[in-house]
Amino acid sequence: MNKQTEPAVAPDTQAIQEKYDKDSRTRKFSSKGTIWTVTILAVLYSLFHLYMVFNPMPALQQRSIHVAVGLALVYMLYPMFKKQDRSKLPILDWVLAAASLFTAGYILIEYQAIVTERGGVPNTVDIIMAIVTVLLILEAARRVTGWILPILALIFLAYPFFSHMDFLPNMMMTRPFDLGDIFGQLYLKTEGLYSTAIGASVNFIFLFILFGAFLQKSGMGQFFNDLALALAGAQRGGPAKVAVVSSGFMGSINGAAVANVVSTGAFTIPLMKKVGYHRNFAGAVEASASVGGQILPPIMGASAFIMAETTGINYGTIALAAMFPALLYYFAVIMQVHYRAGKKNLLGIPKADLPRIKEVMKERGHLLIPLVGLIVMLFMNMPIPRAAIFTIFLTIIVATLRKTTRMSFRDIFDGLALGAQQALSVMIACAVVGIIIGVVSLTSFGAIMTSAIAGLGAGSLFLTLFFTMIASMVLGMGLPSIPAYIITATMAAPALAEFGVPILLAHMFVFYFGIFANVTPPVALAAFAGAGIADGDPMKTGFQALRLSLAGFLIPFIFIYEPAMLLVDIDGLMTNAREYPLASFMDVAIVVASTTIGLIALAAGLEGFFKTHVNPLFRILLVISALLLVVPEGYTDIIGLGMAIAIFAVNYAKWKKETPAALH
Repeated sequence: MNKQTEPAVAPDTQAIQEKYDKDSRTRKFSSKGTIWTVTILAVLYSLFHLYMVFNPMPALQQRSIHVAVGLALVYMLYPMFKKQDRSKLPILDWVLAAASLFTAGYILIEYQAIVTERGGVPNTVDIIMAIVTVLLILEAARRVTGWILPILALIFLAYPFFSHMDFLPNMMMTRPFDLGDIFGQLYLKTEGLYSTAIGASVNFIFLFILFGAFLQKSGMGQFFNDLALALAGAQRGGPAKVAVVSSGFMGSINGAAVANVVSTGAFTIPLMKKVGYHRNFAGAVEASASVGGQILPPIMGASAFIMAETTGINYGTIALAAMFPALLYYFAVIMQVHYRAGKKNLLGIPKADLPRIKEVMKERGHLLIPLVGLIVMLFMNMPIPRAAIFTIFLTIIVATLRKTTRMSFRDIFDGLALGAQQALSVMIACAVVGIIIGVVSLTSFGAIMTSAIAGLGAGSLFLTLFFTMIASMVLGMGLPSIPAYIITATMAAPALAEFGVPILLAHMFVFYFGIFANVTPPVALAAFAGAGIADGDPMKTGFQALRLSLAGFLIPFIFIYEPAMLLVDIDGLMTNAREYPLASFMDVAIVVASTTIGLIALAAGLEGFFKTHVNPLFRILLVISALLLVVPEGYTDIIGLGMAIAIFAVNYAKWKKETPAALH
């Protein structure tokens, strides 16, 4: 066994998270007065969202408060420069925080005039306030997310200023727009900064991030780790399977791939290295599992609720549709991990060193009750915000059942503050995405993008899917999953409607590729974070993570051609359908079975192992058979299945011959 040497000093997980996850680079104040000021504002921010569930305000007012208070917290918590002293809050940032609060105050004071007297047509003061708000949002986004998202927003913002000029291609030309047109759209309407993206952040995302913060306080992360250890730790290559299971669970709840890699990876990656996995592979396993959590129901990192809001499709339909693709993705990752362990002869953790399932469930199993309650409430069609807030209350109540999970008043207070802080990165990203949405709706740029993708596809559904995949991955590089989905849904998904692809399938398709941009070099932030924990090479870890995640790139193509994988029957449905009948059991069974065999063949071919080592020719044939099994044709399934079974049979016979009978 080729074990990796453990580093003499444990990696600084906080430093690694700050390196690859910009939204973790917050100030650590030395002044107690400043600490309490920021903490109380954060707690009030959370309480405001809880209050709004039962006492909603007009959309423009509610969303402007959400953005303004969030901006103020960003300027208080995030330094202007990476090397700036983080123990103090400069006067400039106090001023910027106050200016941020004033942007909402202005809308609250002027709301009636904006809606009734001016009818959304801005005056000079409105335009000045709009420009100030946009600048505040762009600078806050730069601090929290880096340069990529603000630059993308600036490119879109520049477009309407030049879109009437002759140097542009005819398809990109529009009528002239003045400052009032552009900034009135962004600031005074719910189609710009305060668009559905911010609406989703107010109504859904914030509440589920807050729910995740309370789960964190109750010890849910420890429960998932212990449960995964009990279930898979003793198996061949057990620690890697533990990483896949625990990171999948946590990734579904928190929706932050890089933070999940760091938090769970600090526990799982050293275990993987200890049993003999290479450091690059260990980091890649954690990255691919953490990213995959965002496609895993019931929460999908809150993306399921954004998709429901964006498409108008019932949450239950989306969660059911996402189930089999997510399970198949995790199955594919586990199979690669399993075959790598077999090839390297890596063992699991001795059972004596592992927790027992019974003990784990007895100690923390009650923490599953809020998750079960959430699913029940959602499938009973309870409004999503109310389900979220009831689940938060249920978490606090259930946690009191055991001393180890019980939350004190301080824990609850800290949970409110922590949830507010963790929600800032998504809020600011959604606000910046609002600039893009505003420009798209003002100029019809989305129709231009749709036409361009369809044109590149040259009338071929497959080529259109391919170019949509590329567009989604480019748009999703370096972005958090939720804004990545919102952008790709706005810019890329409509192209698939040209081929009659229903909206559920189209949005699920672009969602997958926006998500998996996180493990696609050269900007594979989740993989780079895993490499930092594992002391591995970032690019090599990135390519390993890409290889482990290959199923995530194949599955979307499968469900476009075989919608039964999503448990839906699309025959006779319009592209904008909001309700979908269930597919037949036989259709679902066939597509799931053929895909499962194809993914086993893919894993065996990539790793070169099935019971025993697979020779190079058979590895190539296994990969080909996997591709044939995922092509939506009956004859390709038969050929692929035949090839895979034949190679498996040969290798099984070879293994039986090489292995003593007592070990069969």
